[in-house]
Amino acid sequence: MATSSLLFLLVLSSFSTASAAFTKPRQVYVVYLGEHAGAKVEEEILAGHHGLLLSVKGSEEEARASLLYSYKHSLNGFAALLSEEEATALSARTEVVSAFPSNGRWSPHTTRSWEFVGLEEGVRGPDDTGRLPPGDKAGGEDVIVGVLDSGIWPESRSFGDEGLGPMPARWKGVCQGGDSFSPSSCNRKIIGARYYVKAYEARYGAVNTTNAYRSPRDHDGHGTHTASTVAGRTVPGVAALGGFAPGTASGGAPLARVAVYKVCWPIPGPNPNIENTCFEADMLAAIDDAVGDGVDVMSVSIGSTGKPLPFAEDGIAVGALHAAMRGVVLVCSGGNSGPKPATVSNLAPWMLTVAASSIDRAFISPIKLGNGMVIMGQTVTPYQLPGNKPYPLVYAADAVVPGTPANVSNQCLPKSLAPEKVRGKIVVCLRGTGLRVEKGLEVKQAGGAAIILGNPPAFGGEVPVDAHVLPGTAVSSVDVNAIIRYINSSSSPTAVLDPSRTVVDVKPSPVMAQFSSRGPNVNEPNILKPDVTAPGLNILAAWSEASSPTKLDGDNRVVKYNIMSGTSMSCPHVSATAVLLKSAHPGWSSAAIRSAIMTTATTSNAEGGPMMDADGTVAGPMDYGSGHIRPKHALDPGLVYDASYQDYLLFACASGGAQLDHSLPCPATPPPPYQLNHPSLAIHGLNGSVTVQRTVTNVGQGSARYSVAVVEPMGVSVKVSPRSLSFARTGEKKSFRIKIEATKGRGGWRVNGQFVAGSYTWSDGVHVVRSPLVVLVA
Repeated sequence: MATSSLLFLLVLSSFSTASAAFTKPRQVYVVYLGEHAGAKVEEEILAGHHGLLLSVKGSEEEARASLLYSYKHSLNGFAALLSEEEATALSARTEVVSAFPSNGRWSPHTTRSWEFVGLEEGVRGPDDTGRLPPGDKAGGEDVIVGVLDSGIWPESRSFGDEGLGPMPARWKGVCQGGDSFSPSSCNRKIIGARYYVKAYEARYGAVNTTNAYRSPRDHDGHGTHTASTVAGRTVPGVAALGGFAPGTASGGAPLARVAVYKVCWPIPGPNPNIENTCFEADMLAAIDDAVGDGVDVMSVSIGSTGKPLPFAEDGIAVGALHAAMRGVVLVCSGGNSGPKPATVSNLAPWMLTVAASSIDRAFISPIKLGNGMVIMGQTVTPYQLPGNKPYPLVYAADAVVPGTPANVSNQCLPKSLAPEKVRGKIVVCLRGTGLRVEKGLEVKQAGGAAIILGNPPAFGGEVPVDAHVLPGTAVSSVDVNAIIRYINSSSSPTAVLDPSRTVVDVKPSPVMAQFSSRGPNVNEPNILKPDVTAPGLNILAAWSEASSPTKLDGDNRVVKYNIMSGTSMSCPHVSATAVLLKSAHPGWSSAAIRSAIMTTATTSNAEGGPMMDADGTVAGPMDYGSGHIRPKHALDPGLVYDASYQDYLLFACASGGAQLDHSLPCPATPPPPYQLNHPSLAIHGLNGSVTVQRTVTNVGQGSARYSVAVVEPMGVSVKVSPRSLSFARTGEKKSFRIKIEATKGRGGWRVNGQFVAGSYTWSDGVHVVRSPLVVLVA
């Protein structure tokens, strides 16, 4: 067996025994010990786990009873029930790298998109979908993508196995049965399925099977949506509820095989359908099994809430490190906490972190105001107001029940609207606190006829669409302000809501989604995050038939395909790109595949202008990282920046002094974090000058000569030497240096305390290998 890292997940909850006079609180911990010295069989690993547990437990029986998971593939460790004192005693042992709680702070980050990705390649042909031809060997048929999420709805046409050959011989996984899911639910498309619930149930008790299947079956919809986006089959004649976004649905790698790892479960509460949680103990068990099963790529649309954890205490980061060591590419969503800076999650350089942007499709819904003004909203709501006539218009802030806090009086929160003031009217609400679809439900329950949902200024022109439970549409911040001004200027304001229709070729596109989390990287500002952006706004994909399109209680509508927005939707676009690269270049490392995707990304929109934010400003690396993905370009990147497991360990030593593996002790003075051979470059706190070294590997065909072009950040001098690199053969490596120095800008102004961006690009006349350069001058 390959060497692997030792992790412990120690699950803690309140307990008492007959012999104890007090209650010992318990909680979920991860105790990380680094690599094994030599190969071990599973029995030896399990015995080692029991031995370590026995060192802090009173008896062999108690030690065995406390064990939840035993990791044995990429991760060697276990999950167990411990008191804080027991966890502390384990963490004090010399072989332990770190001990950290696994407390459920993780959650999911919640068609046309692939055609649009093709437009971003810069070639506008009718068949340019951004994918490879379906019959091509490089289309992913022998590649296995593992999806960590809320499960899968196997009956969806997106997961049919017609025309697929036998599952890859190297596959070692299983199809685990459970509630409404049997081993026969898998096929040659869904070749494996597992579920992980031990840590969740240790915290919340047994799964409530009214709200979730205790099996790989997806009750929520999120997992089915992400799995079909990455690898769904080509299915003609699909649409969202109401016939919106009609056409052919397809994942980015429609021939790839799917392995399902269900790790996310509903949070108990008034409406458990709305939000899921995912525990590190369960996720690490899934990552460990996925590597052992034989997956090539993992798609993880999950991130932590709150302050990001240090790398040594971040379960996904630790799991991703050991997956990368074994050649598995792990792609993560960046989070939906934008546009505030420093909100991006999944921050380790050995994983691909994805931002979200729009595509060129809209669902336009004209609003005709009583003063003659026409405003263009967007909606996929399948309902219309009867009569196509004017309806009274009211602003939510003017129609709330007494006692509603002033700062949320315009947001249509539950039980906030006065029925006598909204009955039979179109109600104008603002986004902000609460769910968008819940605001529509509040309008309906208060007797309102329809909703117009407006953006606050922070969300600008970005308009996510929803299948509301009543007629309604959504508008930009500029447009909702115009509507409110009209309401305030009229004694009897009215509006007509016209039917919505699907349109394409919307310009400009892509535009960065305002919800997409932004850099800089809180854990290590010398690594740029996010890495790339991909379509994540209003994406149509398969859905669980156990979940309504809004997930709201009382919404009993059933759909096979649904439109969702989030970095959860952009993540599988990049996962599919990684699948295509893994298929075309099976010998490439995970770092090489990540490099190819990053260095071939574009910072231009489909019209050739700079990519913009939804608020109308020009976007930059803190928004989109290296840029928008271009899968076909990534297949032939020319040069790649490679990195090894040892490189990442040295990086961790320099970044916060985290020694992730006892077999490689941290040197007294490790190289600075920005010296990691990474495809992007960030320098935090530049004071004077620094010199950075990078090494590129020629992955083109034979000999080549590359020249460099530099775009200097404002107030910063960038000198690359040598300025040309000559390669005699494929696989040859060349190193170069980049000297970065703070200078005086025009008029003697020096850039202090802010990030400035530039780039350096290697080109041989065919390949363009671009790296963003971000500098914060001290």
